[in-house]
Order: sequence, then C-alpha cells, then structure tokens
Amino acid sequence: MSAFLTDIKATLAEIEADGLYKRERAISTPQSAHITAEGRPMLNLCANNYLGLADHPALIAAAHQAMQEHGYGMASVRFICGTADLHRELESALARFLGMDDAILFAACFDANGGLFEPLLGPDDAIISDALNHASIIDGIRLCKAKRYCYATSDMEDLETQLKAAKSDGARHIMIATDGVFSMDGTLAKLPEIKALADQYGALTMVDDCHATGFMGPKGQGTPAHFNTSVDILTGTLGKALGGALGGYIAGPQPVIDLLRQRARPYLFSNALPPMITAAGIAALKLVEEGDILRARLFENAAHWRKGLTDQGFTLLDGEHPIIPVMLGEAQLAQDMARALDKRGVYVSGFFFPVVPKGKARIRTQMNAALTRADLDTALHAFAEAGHEVGAL
Repeated sequence: MSAFLTDIKATLAEIEADGLYKRERAISTPQSAHITAEGRPMLNLCANNYLGLADHPALIAAAHQAMQEHGYGMASVRFICGTADLHRELESALARFLGMDDAILFAACFDANGGLFEPLLGPDDAIISDALNHASIIDGIRLCKAKRYCYATSDMEDLETQLKAAKSDGARHIMIATDGVFSMDGTLAKLPEIKALADQYGALTMVDDCHATGFMGPKGQGTPAHFNTSVDILTGTLGKALGGALGGYIAGPQPVIDLLRQRARPYLFSNALPPMITAAGIAALKLVEEGDILRARLFENAAHWRKGLTDQGFTLLDGEHPIIPVMLGEAQLAQDMARALDKRGVYVSGFFFPVVPKGKARIRTQMNAALTRADLDTALHAFAEAGHEVGAL
C-alpha cells in the first residue's frame, strides 16, 4: 500500500506543478444567480442553471410534498420494488414534451449514456461518434461491442467518410452519436446535415441534449426542435435547466425504451430516483412549457454579455448559446483569471486540460434567466479589471 500511495502522491504533485489541480469551493446557499461561497456573497456565472429554476419555490414545494407522501427514498432498483407512480408520470411527461414514444429515467445522464449503447448494438453494428462528444458518450461506446468510428467535430465531409467506411465494413446497423450542444464551446451540432446523411446511409441518430433541453428551440424542446428536424434517440438531464438536481433520461421509440428497461445496466443495478427529485422534475417541466419569458430573458442576457466581453477585447468563440467561453489559452492564466474574479465577487471556474485540449484553457461563462442587467454590468466591470490585472487584456 505504501508504494501505491507514494505513486498517487507523485501524480497529485505533478498535477499541482502543471497548474492543473482542481479545487472546490463550498456554497452555503441555494444555487442561484447570487450565492454565498466560503462565507462571501458572489455573483454566479458558471452554473448550468439556465432558467434559474434551481431554487424555484414550485420545485421546492413539489419536493416537500413528494417526500411527505412517498417518503425519502425507494431503497431498490425499479424492477424489484422501486418504481413509483411519480416515475412513470415523469417519463410520460418527458416523452410527450420531446415528441417521443416513451422515456426511461436514470440517476444521471452519465448513466443514461453509459447504458444506452450496449443493449442496442452488437459486434455486427457500428457507432460513429463526434470527436468532441461528452465523456459519458465515449464511456458508453467503450462498453459496447459495436465497431467504433470517429469524425472530426461537426465535419460533415468526415462524417460521410466514416459512414461509407462503416457500410464498406458490413455494419448491420449504424448509429451516429453527437452532443446537441458541445458544452465546452457552446456550439451546436449540425443536426439537419447529420440527419440528411443518416437518411442517405440508413443510419440512426442519437443526440445528447443536456445543454439544450428546456431552453433551446420552441418551448425549450431542444436542438432538434431548434433546427426543426427529428432524431431517433434523445438523452438528457434534469440536472441543468430542469431544476439542476439529479436524474437523466433516454427518450425514443417504444421498442428501444422497452429493451433498455430489460438490459440497461445502470437502470437495472441502481436505485430508482428519489420521490422528491422525480416530483420536482414534473414541476420543472410544467414551468418550462410555460417559460417563454424566461427563455427570452436568457437569450437577451447572453447577447448583452457576449457584446460586452467582445467590446472589452476578450476572445470569444462564435455562437448563439448561453455558454460563452472566454478563451485564455494556458491553464495557469485561466486559474489566475478565475482567482482575480473571485476577489471581485464573481464566481467562475477555469477550464483546462484534460477537460479541454491543452492550449485552449478558458473561463466558461454561462448565462441564466435570473441574472439582471445590473448583475451583468457589474460582472463586465470585474472582467475588465481582472483581465488587465492578470495580463489577459
């Protein structure tokens, strides 16, 4: 054990020396636009709380009522004694909202993506994955025996090359897997072009819509609705725009969902979602369906924030999404910038390798509907001061 721990300590020291060590800060208030972190009031610009629902009274009330009526936890997996009426109500509501036959709940979308591919595809099949896909998709594909192909991010010419290769290799079924929104960059997958190629080559389409469900597209139905196109399988989360707690899902054709209930390992071997999480998810969906004002405010905030940072001289990635990365290059500069902003009461995190490629470190800012114009202007002033202090401007 001592030699093992010595090696672990050496690895940690190397991470620290490279400026890549990630530190966590304790928040003592509900997740919101304004939080208290380690005893100080902070303006929060890095949560996935896109619609500001994480502390919404309706979700809290639904969770309280569910705990009183259904108890604290399910204490089992779904097929043994862990399915509540709330689970099926939420699954049905998600399916209706997304325009799918049915949906199946998981503890998180990481589990949903991890359990998706293996039951559906085997050695005679193929998966073609975008190079920038989320780690959960990558891990799910690794667990599957299907042949693996990868295409350069949003490169439709390369995608077609991989489709031809899979066809040439005799693949029985082909599935194209992509994020709907690439979370580190805030860019959207080219779903219309992907769907056109999928139809041309007889492939299935799978989209992880975690950073879109609730606010992208009409009524917040996600990237397929945003592009007015359709996909075969959608995965997503309750942990971002839909309240920010726990829970993931897969939505799709009825036979797909039925088979996943029989064979998806994270579903079969994990406790069912607690009643309060499920009930709050149902309440969140209702707010989302009536949330046009929140969505409009979110995108107004994103436009104001993007213009303000650009006018100051920061380098941004082009896009239309509320994820707005401020590109800084090196990991140390990103961490220095985060610390300089922290001193000024702005809560952000530096992103660097291995979360993003080396040389592409950044501060990933994220807008939400609870931020006011005054909040944004205060944060813009802090960014200008911090940028000059650390040499980012």
